[in-house]
Amino acid sequence: MSDTNLPVFVYANYPDLDGKRVVITGGGSGIGAELVTAFVGQGARVWFLDIAEDAGRALAASLAESVANPAQAPRFVHCDLTDLDAIERAFDGIVRDAGAVDILLNNAANDDRHTIGDVTPAYWESRMNVNLRHQFFCSQAVIPGMKEQGHGVIQNFGSISWHLPHTELALYMTAKAGVEGMTRALARELGPHGIRAVALVPGAVRTPRQDAMWHTPHEAARILNGQCLQERVEMQDVAALSLFLASNNARRCSGREYFVDAGWYGA
Repeated sequence: MSDTNLPVFVYANYPDLDGKRVVITGGGSGIGAELVTAFVGQGARVWFLDIAEDAGRALAASLAESVANPAQAPRFVHCDLTDLDAIERAFDGIVRDAGAVDILLNNAANDDRHTIGDVTPAYWESRMNVNLRHQFFCSQAVIPGMKEQGHGVIQNFGSISWHLPHTELALYMTAKAGVEGMTRALARELGPHGIRAVALVPGAVRTPRQDAMWHTPHEAARILNGQCLQERVEMQDVAALSLFLASNNARRCSGREYFVDAGWYGA
């Protein structure tokens, strides 16, 4: 089926997200930028963290023009998420300016390819830092405020990769497997405080970065042949699931993994 036959995508509206304080990591591009766009469209107050200064400021400026209320314009925060001191400064500033964070989306990641034999201790540390460690410490930063107000949502973004027979992604797959375990631990410990923690597991999402690396007829056919649904997963599909899981419609969803992968079971 051709993408041109698909209906225009329209996000569902979740009134309870209006005015919610939302922090999104890796929000300057790709899935993160779509998450920023989607939550701004719900009327949420969005802060997004990214190391890419130009892309982040451009996105913030573009979306500021689309909101009727200037107070709902998204705020870009330059932050190197591999730097724990930078994470602490970023969240201290957000909480000082806006109060407790209601919803945290731990989206930032990097799926650099590598072989097992080429992995050094330094490379191991860098991959764990960019794909796993920051999710824990960003969560740690928002938990006190969520506990105080008696509610909150933490969404950790995993990956379909470690559920499939991929190669040259050993460290990425290791980190993303850890994301799911960490999410269950957070959910169990924080549930008594009214805080939900869930993991989102995207499949082969079509992003500008992925298209640049893998967009060939052979690769497109390989992905579609491994999916139950014969359409590529788009960034909007991931953001739509994130909106639902952040909303009160998902008030009894916690401690689980939620896949948006078109039923991808193949290589």
